Amino acid sequence: MAPQLCFVLGGVRSGKSAYAESLAIELSQVAGQPALYVATGVAFDEEMKDRIQRHQESRPQDWSTLEEPIKLAERISPLLKKGDSTGVVIIDSVDSWVANLLMEHQTEDNQTQEKVVTGEADKLLHLISDAHEAFVIVSSEVGLSLVSADPLGRRFQDLLGTVNQRIAANATEVYMVVAGIPSKIKSAGTE
Repeated sequence: MAPQLCFVLGGVRSGKSAYAESLAIELSQVAGQPALYVATGVAFDEEMKDRIQRHQESRPQDWSTLEEPIKLAERISPLLKKGDSTGVVIIDSVDSWVANLLMEHQTEDNQTQEKVVTGEADKLLHLISDAHEAFVIVSSEVGLSLVSADPLGRRFQDLLGTVNQRIAANATEVYMVVAGIPSKIKSAGTE
């Protein structure tokens, strides 16, 4: 059976990261091993530095951290092969990751951008399907916002929506967090 994959969606400041961390704490206690926290954010400015620091301070001290903005599967894989080093992997967040990928390939055509982003998502999902660890993945839900007036913003929305759908299709559980309140929208065994 594939490992547990919990996907936590929500809007900006919805409480999705805090809820995902609580799930990761529960899963790591069941596994009897600490979590690996994979941070995808990049501190481009002071506000983002402060945001990252708040996230760092909220994590349990025994968790390991991997800061990786682009190559998630490639960088996570060797850490999982160490055997009993972690019981759960939390990735926060897919929206930052997709934005980083898009910015790295912003001068390329839409087809190439989509191939890169979905290819990286497929690598991550393949890694998860082969892993023994549980995963908790966090992302922003783009389907509730306005369509961006900017072409790059629209491209980001389209790509993030595609990646979110792929992860949700492979997840054993999917949660939507609104105003700090989680609601399970997919349970194990449901499509």
